[in-house]
Amino acid sequence: MTHQKYRAHDARRQDRPDGSILLTSGLTLGPIARRTTDWLVDWAAAAPDRVFLAERSGAGWREVTYAQALEMVRAIAASLAERGMGAQTPILIVSGNGVDHGLLTLAAQYIGVPTVPVAEQYALIPGAHPVLERIASVIAPRMVFADDAARYGAALALPVFEGVEKLVSTGGAAGETRFDSLLKGRGDVSALNAAVTPDTVAKYLMTSGSTSHPKGVLTTQRMMTTNQAQLKAALPFVADKPLVLLDWLPWNHVFGGSHNFNLVLSNGGTFYIDNGKPTPALAHHTIENLRMVSPSIAFNVPVGFAVLRDAMQQDESLKRQYFQNLDMLFYAGASLPQDIWADLEAMAREVRGEMPLFNSSWGLTETAPAALLQHEFTHQSGIIGVPLPGVTVKLVPADDDTRFEVRVKGDTITPGYLHDPEKTAEAFDEEGYFITGDAMKFVEPGDMNKGLKFDGRIAEEFKLITGTWVRAAGLRLEVLVKLKGLAQDVVITGADRSEVGVLIIPLPGLADGAQEADGALIVAQAAEIAQRLKPGANEGSAHAIRRAMVLAEPPSMAEGEITAKGNLNFRKLLLRRAELVERLYDNDDAATIVV
Repeated sequence: MTHQKYRAHDARRQDRPDGSILLTSGLTLGPIARRTTDWLVDWAAAAPDRVFLAERSGAGWREVTYAQALEMVRAIAASLAERGMGAQTPILIVSGNGVDHGLLTLAAQYIGVPTVPVAEQYALIPGAHPVLERIASVIAPRMVFADDAARYGAALALPVFEGVEKLVSTGGAAGETRFDSLLKGRGDVSALNAAVTPDTVAKYLMTSGSTSHPKGVLTTQRMMTTNQAQLKAALPFVADKPLVLLDWLPWNHVFGGSHNFNLVLSNGGTFYIDNGKPTPALAHHTIENLRMVSPSIAFNVPVGFAVLRDAMQQDESLKRQYFQNLDMLFYAGASLPQDIWADLEAMAREVRGEMPLFNSSWGLTETAPAALLQHEFTHQSGIIGVPLPGVTVKLVPADDDTRFEVRVKGDTITPGYLHDPEKTAEAFDEEGYFITGDAMKFVEPGDMNKGLKFDGRIAEEFKLITGTWVRAAGLRLEVLVKLKGLAQDVVITGADRSEVGVLIIPLPGLADGAQEADGALIVAQAAEIAQRLKPGANEGSAHAIRRAMVLAEPPSMAEGEITAKGNLNFRKLLLRRAELVERLYDNDDAATIVV
């Protein structure tokens, strides 16, 4: 492996009279597929016996080759067509990643039926059923799919699914359809496939709702096929050999379900569906799977890389298995701590004598997702790169000349939101750029090719009563470092007040033995918290935490305080806990920790 396999950045900058900056890429965009299923047709002809999808089954894997997948996709598509399904009859998918999930998705895309994958937590957690019901009432699905009838039975029995065909892979009660029965479809669907155009909606993807209620993002064929052409232009090595991916990232999110799934499909690779996750209860599944699969690309979130780092430090064979064929490590979801980066880089060099590309990117559900990508070598975490070819990034000056609000335009941008013309209109500026609400800075202002770095969400920022802006996203990360070992997460407060405060979601060690006081906790570590949060001598009011309170009740997914990704919905939590916020600013309240 040589570094020539990775393409250098070629960012182009245009400064405009209004102070905004346009960034584009000088890379050439290659051919773009008309439909996602064209990739399946092509690879079924070019590599019919190559494994496309695999999931754990007993001690081994259930494997489906490209030829088998195409045959099954056409049969399932024929069964959907026999039911009269089309663009106005979406399929709601409530279970997680799996072979049947993937085949159903492609079959629907083959004839232009939208799918709506949602977080399986909405179906598995009774308290979150109202979220699932709200989504279903907006989507109005013709069919709902769950891979296990028993596990998802309570969700399938919800009144909102009365009259909706229930499709299940295993189990099933009277009136429910077995997935295998769809494989008996024999009709000719070639004309329906030919009618699928780049503008055909392939999916409605629900936004995470971290700053608002979830919205259904229209995801077209063009968005997904163009994004893969962009990735191939920036990462030419993906076409050098068949990709091997072992991945757990959920398909109800644009990153796992569009970016990663289509990266494998478009390049004729093999997708091993990881039944593990970077949690104490499930991480061992990923370790076990890695002993059987040596990936060529690894996507993960920072906590996932931390789990793997710790495991490989104790296991030489696992370390070799992981790194020996790896061309790229990719982190997303948050900035990777530099110590984890350094440890993984040292391991890679030990195994293979060099470091694979270690990178990240930036994008949203509305941007397909990848719009910016770090595709040249760096040793610094936190860089999200430069525009991909075909994307124009508009940087609008924010509160100073080094920080910008990001807006984007191109064929990978959504046409809008399902049944919500008002939100669609609000999402675009007068020039047609999608308003992302994210802020960024240049890594080196004089060199565009050093890339951009994320600098918070504009929507999460607020002013103190003095008019001073508080950048809550960045401040939250600083507070989490100070409260390491005590806080699971924190919410910054202070809008239209004189001081910044923080609501603390405690780790078990902080909550154990605490006294509850009407939704807050009086904790033994109050003095330690105050000491850790004590502002430095040079910290102004926008960075100085002056008060804190520990929450007794964890955030509720059912009440919308937690998104499908597991992130906090800050606005919803502050609204629901408004009484606690009032108490936070009362120095006489027993639960208030004055810093």
